[in-house]
Amino acid sequence: MALSDNIRILLIKRGNISEAELARRMGISPQNLNNKMKRDNFTEKDLQQIAAALDCSLSIVFKLNDTGETV
Repeated sequence: MALSDNIRILLIKRGNISEAELARRMGISPQNLNNKMKRDNFTEKDLQQIAAALDCSLSIVFKLNDTGETV
């Protein structure tokens, strides 16, 4: 699933928060967030800001496909 899809799910779970409201909470323009959502192109900083704005934690891991081990 694309990151933008996960973010949209979080917005719904947090009470149908709009993308414009998320952008305001992040301190960026709605157009900027919309472009990131369309391209599914987020920096780690973007993801940290989204997590903070939606009161959730962010976990980024690498998982080896052959062994299932996370690094």
